[in-house]
Amino acid sequence: MESSPFNVETAFTIGPLAVSWPVVVTWGIMAFLTAVSFIITRRLSLKPGRAQAVLELIVSTLDSEIRETVAGNPARFRPLIGTLLIFILAANWTSLVPGVEPPTAHLETDAALASIVFLASIFWAIRSQGVGGWLGSFVRPSWLMLPLNVIGQITRHFSLMIRLFGNVMSGVFVISIVLSLAGLLVPIPLMALEMLTGAVQAYIFATLALVFVGSAVSEAATENEPKQKGTEA
Repeated sequence: MESSPFNVETAFTIGPLAVSWPVVVTWGIMAFLTAVSFIITRRLSLKPGRAQAVLELIVSTLDSEIRETVAGNPARFRPLIGTLLIFILAANWTSLVPGVEPPTAHLETDAALASIVFLASIFWAIRSQGVGGWLGSFVRPSWLMLPLNVIGQITRHFSLMIRLFGNVMSGVFVISIVLSLAGLLVPIPLMALEMLTGAVQAYIFATLALVFVGSAVSEAATENEPKQKGTEA
């Protein structure tokens, strides 16, 4: 990364709208993942081939992770968490392509991903608890906790954005410096480390997103238990 991650270069313009390079790379990643998904899923069979077997392994592993975090059917969260995991993984690994900067090394992309998780957590909180229950969660255990609960809701998603941005940007920055000083062969071990780091960061982001989104459902279930016990009594 030769320029500052806060300076986003414009790739082209559509009328008054400027389209930056991170957006172009993001479109390319989405097109690539869509094509791969279509190719793998268009001929599913009871006797899976290698590609289908890998896909089923990913889905079963993802479902297992979801079950360990949130009770109930994992299919509810599979599309969101699975999409975040695969997209961030692919985005992080674009740093290995010469001349391409991963969109996750730019704050705008990470802010958009964190905003998706933020809105999803609100959606599931309202769906599980209702509007009144969601608003009431900010004043538990007392009204004095209202400012802290609101700040906590915002800062945990802000930290999600900063964590991904800092780790990906720093990795790309270090590799670009070593590449400029040492040539093509020396940075190969660093690139392997970057692949591992990119996978770990994608996993951490997806896991934290699952915790944030699933906490609303778990909180609603905890609140309903005393009511059910009181009714049974």
